[in-house]
Amino acid sequence: MQLGTLLSYSLPAVLALPMLAAAWSWQSTRWAFAQCAMGTATLLALLSWLVVLLSGDFASTAEWLNSGILNVTMLGLISFIAFIVLNYAKTNFVADKDNQRFLRWFLLTVSAVMFTVSSNHLLVFFAAWVAISLSMHQLLMFYPERNRSALAAHKKFIFARLAELCLAAAFFLLYQQHQTLVITEILSAYPAAELNAQQQLAAVLLGLAALIKCAQLPLHGWLIQIVESPTPVSALMHAGIINLGGFLLLSFAPLFSQAQFAQWLVLVVAGLTTVIAALVMTTRISIKVRLAWSTTAQMGLMLVECALGLYELALLHLLAHSCYKAYAFLNSGQAVDEFMQKQYTNPRLVSAANWLWAGAVSVGFLLVIGFTVGLPAPYSPWLLIGLALTFVLANHLNQRQSLSIAKTLAFSAALLASYYLLKTGMGLLLPKVEHHYVLGADLWIGVLFVALFMLQLLLQYRAQSPAMRKLFIALNAGFYLDEWATRITHAIWAVPLPKNAVQTRLSLTEVKS
Repeated sequence: MQLGTLLSYSLPAVLALPMLAAAWSWQSTRWAFAQCAMGTATLLALLSWLVVLLSGDFASTAEWLNSGILNVTMLGLISFIAFIVLNYAKTNFVADKDNQRFLRWFLLTVSAVMFTVSSNHLLVFFAAWVAISLSMHQLLMFYPERNRSALAAHKKFIFARLAELCLAAAFFLLYQQHQTLVITEILSAYPAAELNAQQQLAAVLLGLAALIKCAQLPLHGWLIQIVESPTPVSALMHAGIINLGGFLLLSFAPLFSQAQFAQWLVLVVAGLTTVIAALVMTTRISIKVRLAWSTTAQMGLMLVECALGLYELALLHLLAHSCYKAYAFLNSGQAVDEFMQKQYTNPRLVSAANWLWAGAVSVGFLLVIGFTVGLPAPYSPWLLIGLALTFVLANHLNQRQSLSIAKTLAFSAALLASYYLLKTGMGLLLPKVEHHYVLGADLWIGVLFVALFMLQLLLQYRAQSPAMRKLFIALNAGFYLDEWATRITHAIWAVPLPKNAVQTRLSLTEVKS
């Protein structure tokens, strides 16, 4: 039997293994079998990814499965993170009497995510999307006696239904337009000469579903408050769950890239979310809360990249952020020690000379790139790269005063080369999608990036000024957006919180911080 024939069965096998383990865990706790199943699924997914990367798509035995490079890449990411989190959870829940319940819903959640990213059928995609939310709700409510956890799960439950309504309406409009439920057949009709009103509306609804799924402001509060859930749940969120909105826009990129109104919707909401969430993160103390705000900001930036047509950069962002943030949550205990060490070292503010030197190096490198290979539009990401390089380099210089010019240039060149190589590599994993450059969108995002950088500097260097004190207080409260969202959700559907609530000292600290 040829390798291609064997691999044609790999996708169904990858999907079946977690479901088989979940079915077995319904009767008894089988951690060893679950680990073996997830490990095998991970190996099969990575093998499938290599074959697709080297030889192109292979035909799966099921027509509703998509064996495209994007789908197989996501499948490998999800199975890998799930396998790591599962091994962590086995130790984490070794003394928990409800470990069987966790294992059951963990495996069902992973299975639902795998079905979603592998689907080539609108109905299967939607059913799996809903299953993710329903099974994840059980994990968020793993400790139902915790008030804040119950409140976060309730808000997410309502927001998830709203996202599902948007997704269902978008899929219905696409089916009416194309008279097929097969996703690849729908996308083959694009790029069209011009989108009609029905297609434009479908793209807007897809954008709304992505924004809600990625916990963008003001529907972000549940993500901040789930820190009371078990640590493996927070890590699992980054295995294709919180970032599923990015995958949705990547999957429907041929349609989304032609819908300017949908792009502007994402640019405005996700752009503002990126700036606000990034600033709020700097005002919080709790490690998990900081990580949650960071996730909101990073998801906003990923959606902005999609709206700008930088799909390869968005995919790189999705993959790198998923792995890093899952690790960060699993390593949050060690992060507390690292944070305390930084507090005791009493770091100095970066000097003006270091800022000027770092800025000059960043501008110089961008000019060299521009004159040699060129800076392709849009230009706001290059602005962000320059600002980020300036920030990293200035702090690096401040910590190591003896850093030579040669080392400074080598460090900067290594950062830019890594970015270029990774971005180019991600471009090989995605089909080319035509995207029209919009100057206004580029300017809007550029202004937001500059505002983020300047406000961050003002909060550091003018922290005692009355204006910055007021801004700090407002940022620390998240501009009270979640409080308003909570009131509205309770007005729509109030839920009684547990009366016998048990709050640990750690969870209270995390919530208040």
